[in-house]
Amino acid sequence: MTRILLVGKDGQVGTELQRTLAPLGEITAVDQAESEPALAFAINADGPALLAEEARRLGAAVIHYSTDYVYDGRKGEPYVESDPVNPLGVYGRSKLAGEQAIATAGVPHLILRTSWVYGLHGRNFLLTMVRLAREKPELRVVDDQVGVPNWAVALARATTNVVRVATGRRPRIQDAIGEAGGVFHLTGTGRVSWHGFACAIVETLSARGLVPAVPVRPISTAQYPTPAARPANSVLDGSRLRATWDTPLPAWRDSLAECLGGFEG
Repeated sequence: MTRILLVGKDGQVGTELQRTLAPLGEITAVDQAESEPALAFAINADGPALLAEEARRLGAAVIHYSTDYVYDGRKGEPYVESDPVNPLGVYGRSKLAGEQAIATAGVPHLILRTSWVYGLHGRNFLLTMVRLAREKPELRVVDDQVGVPNWAVALARATTNVVRVATGRRPRIQDAIGEAGGVFHLTGTGRVSWHGFACAIVETLSARGLVPAVPVRPISTAQYPTPAARPANSVLDGSRLRATWDTPLPAWRDSLAECLGGFEG
């Protein structure tokens, strides 16, 4: 049986991976990174480097999650894996350093870049909107940043499917990943602004009486400054993952509907 070491098991995706990976084997904050760069690099760069080196020594493979923050957001189209990287802040630079450390370690690896992760656990945009809708007479949400919201459960399911496909191709998963590894975009389809995403959340839950039907007002990034600069365009193209690992992800609206179907307040 495949042995799987899951690091970050209490995070949004890690929590879901504990469940989805179980049949196949034994089983950090963005803005804070700007004020604590040494800690950010220790977690996002040094940590992956150590794991990759140990995996190489053991003859294992590494599956690592990265982020849309490695891009500067200035491209007008969805980002593909071959696009130049140019992180805007400490968080993006530390995540890119982690990617590079894994890629140069000589270990079979999959680097899965994703964006706008949300779910019913932990701290994320969806749960923040739910809380604010119950506390405020209106919401003011940025409308000039676009991306693809990704449900943690959908990401865990897709990752598990990649592992399933890999184990079906070769007796040793590390051999399959060694043959077809590298950087992939792990993302659903479609695109929306943060404002549009907030509207979808409030409309869905207010229709069920779970939050008040508060108005959601669009604002600009300039009206909501944050310590970490956000890419204006975070839309990732996931076609390479679909083609290489037979792993499509749902449209973001479908994932949100399924996620909120399990929301009970």
